Amino acid sequence: MIKPVTQQRLAGRVALVTGASRGIGAAVAKAYAMEGAHVIMLARTQGALEALDDDIQNAGGKATLLPFDLAETKKIGGIAPVIAERFRRLDILVGNAGMLGNLSPVAMSDHKVFEETFKVNFFANYHLIRALDPYLRGSDAGRAIFVTSGAAHMHSPFWSGYAASKAALENMVATYAAETAYSPLKVNILDPGVVATEMRREAFPGEDASKLPAPASLVERFIELAAPSYAATGKIVAAA
Repeated sequence: MIKPVTQQRLAGRVALVTGASRGIGAAVAKAYAMEGAHVIMLARTQGALEALDDDIQNAGGKATLLPFDLAETKKIGGIAPVIAERFRRLDILVGNAGMLGNLSPVAMSDHKVFEETFKVNFFANYHLIRALDPYLRGSDAGRAIFVTSGAAHMHSPFWSGYAASKAALENMVATYAAETAYSPLKVNILDPGVVATEMRREAFPGEDASKLPAPASLVERFIELAAPSYAATGKIVAAA
């Protein structure tokens, strides 16, 4: 059960959080709702979204479900009219959804999985920026936050698809931040570090997840980056 808070730093804001059905995305969606935002929760799994929505509504928060598969990149442009019709605006975008893909040598990788990893981790965010930029710029304090990984700066064997897609994401987002530097829109990247998520368990199945920080430990940083008072742009911010 989520406990409501009295201080609502995102009161009246409209936020879209991708990958909201579990892990970091679910924790951020809950936290934003408790801070007064109306959260549009996007994920593939409708059942998990409904359970999260029940939790938020029971705690007095506001949320809207948006079941959607971001791998279907050609359909992402259709998200903007849905948001415009319902809310007329968007103040916060959290590009959190991601996939690990296969951990395998580059030369032996499954090209379909490799390409899908880029679709979800990179191209989906590209299409979200294209579709939602007018609304984010139109906000009095638009905020766009994209989730990266330390893997983007490593050259670890077998991690090519995931690492390359996150490196591409960082470059694109940094460019977008430079292009919007003189507008009210602030664009930043958050590196969550090591967190107990399903993706982490998939990558390191023998690891004791009970010893890792929970996704909820990150929410304060996400709130900080989404708040109208946050003035920096074009930064890679560590969660801790």
